[in-house]
Amino acid sequence: MDSSTLCLFDVDGTLTAPRLRLTPDMAEFLHHLRIRLRVGVVGGSGLSTIKEQLGDDVIQKMDYVFAENGLVAYKNGKLLSVQSIQAHMGEELLQDFINFCLSYMAKIKLPRKRGTFIEFRNGMLNICPVGHSCTQEERKEFYKLDQDEKIREKFVSVLKEEFKAKGLSFSIGGQTSFDVFPDGWDKRFCLGTVEKDNYSIIHFFGDKTKPGGNDYEIYCDPRTIGHEVSCPEDTRRLCQQLFFS
Repeated sequence: MDSSTLCLFDVDGTLTAPRLRLTPDMAEFLHHLRIRLRVGVVGGSGLSTIKEQLGDDVIQKMDYVFAENGLVAYKNGKLLSVQSIQAHMGEELLQDFINFCLSYMAKIKLPRKRGTFIEFRNGMLNICPVGHSCTQEERKEFYKLDQDEKIREKFVSVLKEEFKAKGLSFSIGGQTSFDVFPDGWDKRFCLGTVEKDNYSIIHFFGDKTKPGGNDYEIYCDPRTIGHEVSCPEDTRRLCQQLFFS
C-alpha cells in the first residue's frame, strides 16, 4: 500500500447519484482502491445521511470520514472531533438568521413545497427551499427549476448582503439546498486533520468545483490535487487511469 497518498472524495454526485446509495460496483471499486492507498470521504451532509448513502459501516470501511465538511471527523473508525456552530455564532445571531430564512422562503412560490426547510447540524445550517422531505422526483423537478431560475443563487445573494460582516460563508451543493457556516468551515476544514498525518499527495474528487459550489475551496487548495468529475462513473474512470494503469 502507498500510505503516503490520500484520496478524498465528495459524496453526492461523486461517489453516488444525488442522495442515492452507493452501487455495489462502486463499493467494490473503493475496496480495491483502499488496498492501494488511503481513502476518505468529505461530505457536506450529516453523518446519518452519509451512512444512508455509503452504508452503516462506512466509518470502518474508510480511513477517514468527514461529515459536515469535516466538522464531524472520524479516523480509523474513531471520532476525532466535533465543532459547534451554535457556540461559534451565538444564539442571537443564529435566531436572526433562521428567522430571516424562514421569512424569505415563505415568499418563494414553487410547484411543490414539503417539510424540513432548515436542518440544524453540528457545524452548519442547511437551507432547503423545497424541503428535505420531498421525493426523488420532486428533487429533480426543483433542480431543473433552480437551474433555470437560480432560486438558490438569488437566496444566497440576499443572505450575503443581509448578513455581511457576520463571518458567514455559503456554498451550494447537491440538488435542492445550500450550506451556511462560519468563515473557514468549508471542506478545507478537513485538511487540518489529514495534514497532521504527513501525506505526500492528497487527491480530491468532487463535482461542485465551480465558484459557489461546496467543493470549490478544497478543489483549489494548494494542499490538494483537485479533480472535477461529473458523476460516479466519471470518478471511477479517472481513478482507474490514475491509480490502476
